[in-house]
Amino acid sequence: MIDFPIPLLGFAAYSGTGKTTLLRKIIPLLAARGIRVGMLKHTHHNIDVDHPGKDSYELRKAGTAQMVLASPKRTTLIVEHAEREDSDLLSALALLQTETLDLVLVEGFKHEDIPKIELHRKEMERPFIYPKDPNIIAIVVAEEILLEDAAHLVRLNFNQPEALVDFIQTQILKKY
Repeated sequence: MIDFPIPLLGFAAYSGTGKTTLLRKIIPLLAARGIRVGMLKHTHHNIDVDHPGKDSYELRKAGTAQMVLASPKRTTLIVEHAEREDSDLLSALALLQTETLDLVLVEGFKHEDIPKIELHRKEMERPFIYPKDPNIIAIVVAEEILLEDAAHLVRLNFNQPEALVDFIQTQILKKY
């Protein structure tokens, strides 16, 4: 298990299952309970928050390895990776200011050694992740389905985000 100063909780599922949709529901609920949430999302797409013609873009393209863009409302850090190098979880986590957070939610990085909640939709006809991943501690489904060898998993429902937040608060945050 990854050693980190605050609780980490991953959300593992196949693309299109509804990870982001569910996270958009539970993050405001966590925040309403006073829980300061950090979010780390992995994507296979090329991202660029900077645009041609802007000073920060031009400075970054001139060869900086890291670029911090700061404004009164937000600050962003852009780290350049070598061609074809993917972000790794530990390097991305190191960028977070954990002293201002209570919890970090991780979307993606589904093969990492962190506690995870699996999201599963029967209609997608994809295999379960939990049989091959001992880090899955709960599963979120939309319907009643048979789970083999899953007595250890907490079952949650896509349509009950409050129950998921209760689980996070009692099972993840209270253990830290």
